[in-house]
Amino acid sequence: MRIHRVLISAFGPFAGTEEIDFDRLSAHGLFLLNGPTGAGKTSVLDAICFALYGSVPGARQDGKRLRSDHAEPAQEPAVTCEFSAQGRRFEVTRSPAWDKPSARGKNGFTTQQAKTLLRERVSGTWTEKSARNDEAGAEILALLGMDREQFTRVVMLPQGDFAAFLRSKATDRLDLLQKLFGTERFEAVEQELARQAQAAKEEVSLLAGRLEILAARAESETARLGLDEAGAPSPDDAVARLEWLESAVNGRLAELAGRAERAEAASTECRNAVEAEAARGERRRKLDSAAARKAAVDQGAQLLEEQLLRLARHRKAEVLHGQLLNVDAGAAKVRRAATAVESAFTLLSMAAGEDPELAQLELGIGAVPPADGAGAAAGCAAELGRLRSLLAVVEARVPDEDRLLGLRKRHGGLVKKQEELAAVLVQAGSRSEELQAERRRLQDGLQDLEQRAGAEALRRKEAAAAEELLDVVRRYGGAVAVRDQVKVRYDEFRDSQLEAKRHWLDLREERLANAAAELAAKLVPGEHCAVCGSTDHPAPAAGGPGGPGLAQEEEEARRIHEAAEAACAVVAHELAEASQLVAVLAGQGGETAAEEAENGAVRARLAAAEAEAAVKELSAVRLRLEKLGAAVEAAQKSRTDAEAELARTVASLADVTEQSAALDQALAGLRGSHRSLAQRLRALENAVAVLNKAVEAQAQLEQAEAQAAEAREQLEQALPAAGFATAGEAREQLLEAAEATALQASVRAAQDEQARVAELFVSGDVVLALEEKSAGYEVDPARLAALREAAVTAVQEARDADLAAGMASRCLASLRGIRAEYGDLAGSARQPAERAQMLAGLADAAAGRGENTYRMSLNSYVLAARLEQVALAASERLVAMSDGRYLLQHTDAKAARGAKSGLGLEVVDQWTGFHRDTSTLSGGESFMASLSLALGLADVVQQEAGGVEIETLFVDEGFGSLDEQSLEQVMDALEGLRDGGRVVGLVSHVAEMKQRIGAQLQVLKGRNGSTLRISDAVDAPV
Repeated sequence: MRIHRVLISAFGPFAGTEEIDFDRLSAHGLFLLNGPTGAGKTSVLDAICFALYGSVPGARQDGKRLRSDHAEPAQEPAVTCEFSAQGRRFEVTRSPAWDKPSARGKNGFTTQQAKTLLRERVSGTWTEKSARNDEAGAEILALLGMDREQFTRVVMLPQGDFAAFLRSKATDRLDLLQKLFGTERFEAVEQELARQAQAAKEEVSLLAGRLEILAARAESETARLGLDEAGAPSPDDAVARLEWLESAVNGRLAELAGRAERAEAASTECRNAVEAEAARGERRRKLDSAAARKAAVDQGAQLLEEQLLRLARHRKAEVLHGQLLNVDAGAAKVRRAATAVESAFTLLSMAAGEDPELAQLELGIGAVPPADGAGAAAGCAAELGRLRSLLAVVEARVPDEDRLLGLRKRHGGLVKKQEELAAVLVQAGSRSEELQAERRRLQDGLQDLEQRAGAEALRRKEAAAAEELLDVVRRYGGAVAVRDQVKVRYDEFRDSQLEAKRHWLDLREERLANAAAELAAKLVPGEHCAVCGSTDHPAPAAGGPGGPGLAQEEEEARRIHEAAEAACAVVAHELAEASQLVAVLAGQGGETAAEEAENGAVRARLAAAEAEAAVKELSAVRLRLEKLGAAVEAAQKSRTDAEAELARTVASLADVTEQSAALDQALAGLRGSHRSLAQRLRALENAVAVLNKAVEAQAQLEQAEAQAAEAREQLEQALPAAGFATAGEAREQLLEAAEATALQASVRAAQDEQARVAELFVSGDVVLALEEKSAGYEVDPARLAALREAAVTAVQEARDADLAAGMASRCLASLRGIRAEYGDLAGSARQPAERAQMLAGLADAAAGRGENTYRMSLNSYVLAARLEQVALAASERLVAMSDGRYLLQHTDAKAARGAKSGLGLEVVDQWTGFHRDTSTLSGGESFMASLSLALGLADVVQQEAGGVEIETLFVDEGFGSLDEQSLEQVMDALEGLRDGGRVVGLVSHVAEMKQRIGAQLQVLKGRNGSTLRISDAVDAPV
C-alpha cells in the first residue's frame, strides 16, 4: 500500500485546507515530518488513519475533537487520502460528525452526520465505489488486509510502546503481542479444552454417583429381609457385595417359598373342612324348605280344582263374546241415530221459522218432526239440491263483487291523487323560482370572492416570512446582548493575559541576563562544567540582583501567563461563536426595527386570516352552486313528471267510474234482500248445512237399524253350538278381563309350584339330605363357626408366608437387574474416566499447569514463536544500527519462583559473547533496540496480514537519545528500508535530523492554527 496524496480540511490543528503530495516526498525515499511541539505532527498521522478507517489511533479517538477549533464555523471538516493497493488506485474522503451553524437548528446549530466517499480510478476516470460508511470501511479493510490496530503498528511505528515492551515483564509482553497478532483463538482453544475437561470430569462424577445410587438401592432392597451379615463383604467392594447379596437373597427365597407352600396346604385343608360342613347344613336347609312347600301344595289342591272348573265355563262363554258385543253395539248405535234425527229435524223446524231462504221451501214438516221420517227426508233432499245449485251461482259471482269494491276503492284513491298532483305542480313551480333566484345571487358575487381567495397562498407565505423575521429580530437582540457581554469579558481576559505575558517576558529577560551567574552558582571545584566540560573554573560570573529564586518566579509567571492565555482562548472562542451568530442573524434581517417587524407580522397575520376565510367561503359557495343546479334540475323534472302523472290519473278515473257502474247493475239481482253477495252466500250456506244435517241423520238411522237386526240374528244362530239356551245365560258365565287373567295366573302358579316341588324331591342335594337325616346327622352351628375360625387363621398364615416369599422374589429380581445395570454402567464409565484423565492433562498442559514445567500456556507458546520471529527480524536491523555488536534473542528459560515462562527477551553482546537483560541497555541502545523491534514486528505482522506490500512507513519520535555515530548507523538502517521503492517518513524535531534529511514535511504552528509545507532543500527554514 502506497500513499500518494492527502488533503486535510478543518481537521485537528489545521484550520484551513492543507494538501500533502506524498509522491513528491516519495521521490527521495526518506523524508522528515518535523515541527515544534504541539504543532500537529501526530495529527498528520491521525488524518491518514481517519481517512482509511474512520477513527484515529488509540486513546486519541476518545480524548480529542476531530474538527479544528480554529476553522471557520461553517467550514466542513474532511480528510481525503489517495492511495494505491493491489495494483489499483483509490481515493477515500471522510468527514466526521460536526455542528453546522443554522438559523433553524437547536441553539443555532444543526448536527451533520459523518460521511464517506470511496472512488476508484478506472481508465483515467474516477468512479464512485460507495458512499456508505460501513461499505467503504469493509472495502478498504479488504484492500489493505489490515484492521486499524494492525495498521497503526505496521505503518505508523509507535516508539514508546516498544521501548516499554523491550523492558516489560512476560505478562505485559503477553498482552501487547496478543493485541498485535490476535491470538484470541488460542486462548479460546485453552478455554475449550478446560471446558471439555470439566465436562468430562462432571460426566465421570455423574457416572460414579449413579453407581453409588445403584449400590444404595441394592442395600435398601435387602434391608427388609433381615439377612445374616456374617461373612458378608464390605460395602466398599460394590461388585462382591452385590454378588453376595444376590446369593443370600436366593437362599432366603428358597426358605420362604417352602414355608409358604406348607402354609398353603394347611389353609386348603381347613377351607375344605369348612366347605363340607357348610354344604351339609345347606342341604338340610333345602330339605326343610322342600317339605314346607309340599305341605302347602297339598292344602291348595281342592281350591285349584274349583278354579279350573270356573275357568272352563268362562272359556265356553268367551266364544260368544264377539256376537254379544256386536248386538250391544248395534242397539246403542240405533239409539244414538234416533236421537240425532230428532235433534236435526227440531233444528230444521226452528231454522225454517227464522231463515227466509228455508221458509220459502216446501219441506213437509210441522213444528214437530213427523212420524213418517222417511217421507219428510225425501222432501228435504229435493229442496237441498235446488239450494245447492243457487249457492254455486252466487259463489261464482262473489269475485265480481270483490272487483267492484276494488274499483270503488281505486276510484277514491285516484280522486285523492288528482288533488295531490295539482298541489305538487303549484309547489314545484314556486320552488324552482326560489332556487334560480338564489343561484343568480351567488353567481353575482363569485368573481370578487375568487380574487380574494387566489391570494391566500401569497398571504400565508408573507405571514410566515413576517413571523420568521420577527423571531430573527428577537433572537438578534438577544445575540447582540450576549456578544456585548462576552466582548466585555474578552477585553478583561485579554488585558489580564497581556499583562501576565509582559510580566513573564520581563522575568525571562532578567533571568537570561543572570544565566551565567546562575550556572556559576552550581559549579563545584574539581567537577566538570555542564557547559564546557572543564574541571577548572578560573573566573565564575558574579551573581545578579535576582538571586536563585528568579527561575522559580519566572516559571510561576509562565504558568500564570499560560493559564491566562488558555482562559482568554476560551472566551475568544465564545466571542467568535457569539459574533458569528450575530452576523448570521443580521444577514437574515435581524437589524430590522422590532416595532416595524411586530406591526408587519400583525398585518400579515390579518391578511392571511382574511384570505383563508375567503378560500373557505369560496369553497362553500361553489359547493352551494353545484347543489342549487342539481336542485333546479330536480324541481323542473318533478314538475314535468307531476303534469304527466296528473293526465294519466284523470284518464284512469274516468275508466274506473264507467266499469264500477256497469258491474254494480249486474250484481244487484243476485243480492236479493241482502246488502252484499257475501251475506247472501253465507245465508245459503247456513240453510244448506241445516237441511243437509237433517237428511244425513235420517239416512244414518236407517243404516243403524239394519246393522242391529243382522247382529241379533247371528247371535241367535251361535248360542246352541256354545251350549247356552239364551244370551243372558252366556253373559252370566263371562268374567271380566282382569278377573279372568287373575284366575288364569293363579291356576298357572299353583300348577308350577306342584311341578317344582316334585322336582325338588328328586334333586341330588335333597336326596342326600334325606340320607344324612336317616343316618342321624344334625346341624351344629358352633362346630361350623369353629371350623371357619381355624380356616381364617390358616389363610392369614398362608398369605403372610406367600407375601414374604413374593417380596424375596421381587428383591432377587431387582438385585439381578441392579447388578446387571451396575456392571454395564461400570463398563461404560471406564472410557469416560480415561477420556477425562486425558482431557485434564491436556487442559493443564495448554494452560501451563501439570507436567508443563515451563508453565507456558498454548497462547504463550504461539506468541513465543511469533516473538522468536520478531527477534530474528529485529536483529537484522539492530546488528547494522549497533555496528555489529548487539542481537535480540528470544529465550524460553524457566522463570524464577514458578512464574510463567516463554516470552523472555535478552540482548546478545557479540563483542563479549555475554547474554544480558534488555533493561541493562543505555538510552541510545534502548532506542535502537526498540526501533529494531518495531521494524521487525512490522515485518512479521505484515506477513501475518497476508503478505500485503507496505510501501509507506512512518517512524515516530526517539532519535534525540542517540549520539552522532549511533544516529549515523540508525539512519543507514532506515535508508535501507527504501530498497524496493519503500518510502519512510521520520517524525522528529531533532536539529541534526533536519540537517541530514533534505525532504521535509514541515508543520508550522500559529495562533490561528497550523499549516503544512513541503521543503526539498537541506537548509529549508523550520
